[in-house]
Amino acid sequence: MSLENSEKQNTPIGIFDSGVGGLSVWREIRRILPHENTIYFADSANCPYGPQPTASIIAHSEKVVNFLLEKKCKLIVVACNTATSAAIKYLREKYPIQFVGMEPAIKPAALSTQTGKIGVLATEGTIKGQHFINTKEKFARGVEVLETIGTGLVELVESGEWNTEKGNKLVGSYVNPMIDFGADRIVLGCTHYPFLKELIAEIVGEKAKILNPAPAVAKRVHSVLKEQNILSRAYTKPSHEFYGSGSLESLKKLVSLLEIEPFSFPNKNGN
Repeated sequence: MSLENSEKQNTPIGIFDSGVGGLSVWREIRRILPHENTIYFADSANCPYGPQPTASIIAHSEKVVNFLLEKKCKLIVVACNTATSAAIKYLREKYPIQFVGMEPAIKPAALSTQTGKIGVLATEGTIKGQHFINTKEKFARGVEVLETIGTGLVELVESGEWNTEKGNKLVGSYVNPMIDFGADRIVLGCTHYPFLKELIAEIVGEKAKILNPAPAVAKRVHSVLKEQNILSRAYTKPSHEFYGSGSLESLKKLVSLLEIEPFSFPNKNGN
């Protein structure tokens, strides 16, 4: 093992999103890699990324990546579908560090559908992004895809008020047309949306399966760390730090619900 790899083993995994949604990915990473230290950054001041132009998303992502590199992260997870689509190619070309991004769960949905129809719930930036378009063209040929932009859902999760009558009505306005369309697979194309999974499940019942790509991303993180021989060798409790560019209230609320121990909010703003 090289000295460089030895030094990297106990440095943290960096994870970022436009807001709190990436915690759905963080949760899966922590589940399969319980000894790894992590640093999470919620770019809430610039949330949501979905409607923004590509140049803005790249600029936001670059700023967060610089912060995570200052924190000596050994790998960075772009836990945002929109940022993956708009910025990950640029980030990989600019920085000498491994990036793991989000993959739309279109392939498993297309391969497993019984009705030949699937629904994709995502942000505008993801659905219009070339990465999503290429994935759909490659894996969903012969399958009908209903693409729905979940306007307001990111903000709903950020506010922490999805378990309300308003939240139920908004989610239903997007999911019910998918069921009427005949979709038996619903792809969650935004990392915020897994926090709405129970609400979606109540609406669809047994009519459709809900696909969350976060577990597959966590497995990819494990695979990359193993390939590079930089998995943590520590047997002490890992540390988890959380930063944000805006208000940390939603982040603190969700972190507390995830029962993370130990964790810290070193300061209000990371950048």
